[in-house]
Order: sequence, then structure tokens, then C-alpha cells
Amino acid sequence: MLPTGGYQVIAGRNRVRVRAAALAALVAILGVAAVPARALDRLDIAVAGGSEALTEAVNQASMVRSLQAQGQTDPQDLLAAARSDYARILAAMYARGHYSVEISIMIDGREAAVIPALEAPRAISAIRIAVDPGLPFRFGLARVQPLATGTELPQAFRSGAVAESGAVSAAVNTAITAWREAGHAKAVVARDEVLADHAARRIDADVRLDPGPRLRFGRLEILGEARMREARIRKIAGLPEGGTFSETALRRAETRLRRTGIFASVALTEAERITAPDLLGVTATVVEQKPRRYALGVEVASLDGVSLSASWLHRNLLGGGERLGVKGDVTNLGSGQSGVDYGLEVTLDRPATLSADTTAGVVLSYSRQDEIDYRLDAVGFGLRFSQVFSERLTARAGLTYDYSEGRDPGGRFFFRNLSLPIGVTWDKRDVANNPTKGFYLDATAKPFAGLGTTGSGLRATVDARAYRSLGEPGRLVVAARVQAGSVFGSELLKTPRDDLFFSGGGGTVRGQPYRSLGVAVTRGLGPQFLIGGRYFLAGSLELRARVSDRVGVVGFVDWGSIGLDGFGGAFSGSHAGAGLGLRYDTGLGPIRVDVAAPISGSTGNGVQVYVGLGQSF
Repeated sequence: MLPTGGYQVIAGRNRVRVRAAALAALVAILGVAAVPARALDRLDIAVAGGSEALTEAVNQASMVRSLQAQGQTDPQDLLAAARSDYARILAAMYARGHYSVEISIMIDGREAAVIPALEAPRAISAIRIAVDPGLPFRFGLARVQPLATGTELPQAFRSGAVAESGAVSAAVNTAITAWREAGHAKAVVARDEVLADHAARRIDADVRLDPGPRLRFGRLEILGEARMREARIRKIAGLPEGGTFSETALRRAETRLRRTGIFASVALTEAERITAPDLLGVTATVVEQKPRRYALGVEVASLDGVSLSASWLHRNLLGGGERLGVKGDVTNLGSGQSGVDYGLEVTLDRPATLSADTTAGVVLSYSRQDEIDYRLDAVGFGLRFSQVFSERLTARAGLTYDYSEGRDPGGRFFFRNLSLPIGVTWDKRDVANNPTKGFYLDATAKPFAGLGTTGSGLRATVDARAYRSLGEPGRLVVAARVQAGSVFGSELLKTPRDDLFFSGGGGTVRGQPYRSLGVAVTRGLGPQFLIGGRYFLAGSLELRARVSDRVGVVGFVDWGSIGLDGFGGAFSGSHAGAGLGLRYDTGLGPIRVDVAAPISGSTGNGVQVYVGLGQSF
């Protein structure tokens, strides 16, 4: 039976009595949520001294400002954000070397720090954040010792420099990493003293390290493998067991395992204890992905038609990391310019074949090209090798046999050749599918020896791209691309058709029909027809502007040239196109819609539309 004037709450064996007055107070507090919250009318942020850098730091640190930008003005949330802003803003000032900081956050004239968390006002009209950072402190003593040979500490950590809080930790991390790189895996901070002299506005930092013994890699233990064989995991990781410990070697082994695509996660951890006399064991904990992967792709162009692509991949066919891939594509569906092209490629690659960074593979391919002036069936078979020098630099080489036959207005033709394609890729882009800075360079050279009536020579190509942000990173990006190719030594009609160059379409010049620019030739007394040229040069320039987190607009101009005996002269031609595009970021990459029209040349007219996934380059 409830006592008069109150009630009981029973929780297990505990009983709590709440009087009616307390209940009324609780209801009043909780009832605030039922009152419609008025929008925040004004937010002022003032930083004494007028420093733009410090003002921006406060703006970025303030949770109140973030809530206002998102339109979240619930009084309870604003009060909680204001109370947390003291610590957030203080940390931001410490990070810039200001240690005598005064912070005031007024909510409708009351200091946020003295407002109880459960007594948030029913509405908040104005918030003022005032910060007096004071004068910056500077390093007096700035010392980390001992240092490994050749260690260079960050310039921000030196006597006389502004004493940013992150400079000390950055210097310590640099020093410990250098010791680990030299084999001292157990290097730690033995003693640290950081003293602040507010009168002199000086920070003295003195850190003593204990490098510990020089160690060697012990045995690599494997945890979490399912289909993958342990011996192959060790081979792919390439950890030099018995060699001197190195942070770089440890991280590189981790990267090699991730690069296979077999594992959803990879973590290499060092043992806590040293195995006598100087061995440090390492454990690789892996989680395997599902072995199969499927992918589909669609691109649409108003004149060139629809392009479809599909692929199937088995990541670990035989338990040793072997990757079996099947790719197919059908292009020019519904094209008004040519017939349907299609191709099929089967590949089998094996990582860590010659070395931990070398992948070997075989490839078998078939393609059918139904162009305006010729038809072609081609078959290729080859061996290929790829070498990873770093995450940014890779090289490849191979040996292939190619056979093709077809018909053009001059009659039937056959081509057979052996080739030795080699290439290198240097990728310094920040993001591959939507870069905002950096560059990309791919160069190939393919010497080929013709059999029968096929010519011999060298085919070379270059694809260079560069990206630069103007102002705020990613807001306005200039992107430029240059493509070039040439065939040396082989006569035009003795060169395999798929080794010659065309221009026009989404990959070269938007606004111009696909492969519309080539070289007009005549075989014997037959009619004139179009084939590719021996020289190709193209350039593209884009200005990409982000108008929101998801949406961007693009303006672009493309130009291309095809030549018979060189990049210019009487036996060459050129054309160009320009247009506008729209981008919508899906998280996996932007959806691309481009509208383009010719601006020079005689190979096309009218407007063309291109739809695809990812930036054009």
C-alpha cells in the first residue's frame, strides 16, 4: 500500500521513497522537453588579438558552432555542448602554444559552467564565446635523448620555437620510431619532465628514452586463417625471420597481406617478451573475406550507346592466394556509329612467386571489334609479372602471343606477333577515384616481333594526370591529363589494328563520336576506309567545383590528334570538344554525368551525354 503523499519504487530488494514535492520537481525538469525549443538567434565567437588562425581554431573546436551549423538548437544539447567547449577550446589553444588562456561562454548572460546540467533553460537566444589566448609560450629547453644515429627531430621542437603541445609528442614519436627502425623494438620513454614558466612564457621539455636491446625478428605465428595455408601466409608477408627488427619491415609485411585482397583485416603484433638471446616473435592475426566477388558496371553515351561490364573473382582458389578472375564486357550497344564490341578475359595470378613483392600470372583473352570500317577477332595468351616497389610505385612485364584476323574494305587481314610489354605506374594521388591533389603517371613500352606478314616495332604510351586544389582542399580542383602514344618501326598496314590509335569518345575527346578520328587509307584499288594512326596525342582540362558535401559541377575541354608519320604535319588531324558535368558522391565514388559538344574538327556534330561511375580521369 502506497504511503500518503508519495509513492515507492521497488528495484530488486531496494526501496526508494519519493515525496510528492520531489516528484513535482522531477516532472517540472523533465517537462522542459515538452516545451517547443526556440531557435538559437545569435552565436558570437570573439578571440582577443584578432588572429585569424586562432579564430579558425576556436571555430573548429566549438561543439556549439557545429550544432548551430547542423540546425540543432535544443537547449539541453546546446548547454551540454557549451560545457564541453571549455576543454575543447583549451586543447586547441594548447596545440598552438597558448597556455595562459581565459575562456568565457555566456548563455543569455549566464556563464555556461555554472548552469547545472539538469537546469537547462527552456529556450536559448544568444551564446557568446570569448577567448583570450594570451601570448604564446616558447620552448626554452627542448631535448629528447638519447637519439638513434641519423635521427632528425621535427623543426617545431627546438629552443625558441612556439611551444605547441603536439610538438613534444611528435618529437618523442619520431625518436622512438627511429630506434625501432634500428632494431630496438622495445624503446620506451624512461623519464619526462615538462615544466611551464608562466612569468617567462616558457616551456622546458626534457625527455629521456630507454632504447632497450637490439632485437631480431623471431618466428611469425599465424592466427585466424581458414582456407589459407600458413606457409603461404609467411611467404606473402615476407617477414625476414632472423633479420634485424625494423618498423618498416613489420608494416610492409602487414601491407603485403592486405594487398592480396584475401583478408578482411590484418594485424601484426609484437610479443611482450623477448626470446633468448635476442628474438622477438610476431603474431599475424587475420580474418579472411568471402572467397568470391562479383562486380557489374554500366556506362551510357547518347551516341556511342551502352557499355556493360561484369567480373567474377575467386580470391583464394587453391589455398595459396591464387586469384582466378573472369572479366567480360559488351560495348556500343545501340550505337549509331558501329556494331557491338565484346571481349572476355581469364586471368590466374599468384602473389609472392619470385619474391614477396612479385606477382606472377597467366592471361587468356578474346575480343571482337565491329567498327565502322572493319571487323576484327583477336586472341591473346601470355605470362605476366608485376613488382611492387612501394605503395606508390609498381612495375610490370610480360611475354604474350597475339593473333588477330578480320576484314576491311580492302579485304581480309591477319596479324601474328610475340611481344614483351613492360610498364611502370607512379601514383601520388590522395584518392584514386576522386583525387584533389597529386599526380598519376603510367608509361608502357611494348616491343613486338611480327610473324609472317606482320611488322615488327615498338609501341609506347604515356598517361599523365595532375590535380591541384585552389583554396580550401577539395572545394575547387583543377585536373589536367595528357595522353600520348606512338608506334615505331612497323608500317601502318602491317601493324595489328588494336595497336593503332583512335581519338573520340569518353576516354579521349568527349563531344566527338567514339573512335571517329583516325587515318583514311586505301588498299589497292579498293575504297577508302578508316583505321587507327601510328601517333596519338590528347589533352583534357577540368575545373571541378564542390557545391555541397555530395554534389559537384565540372567544366571541361578535351582535345585529340591522330597522325600517320608524326604528331603534326599534312598526314595528321585533330578535333576537340567541351561541356559541363554533374557529380554526385555516393561514398564509393562519384556518379558522373557529362554533356559535351564538338568545338573543332569535322568528325561529329550535336550534343552527347555520358553517364558513368567515378571521375573521367
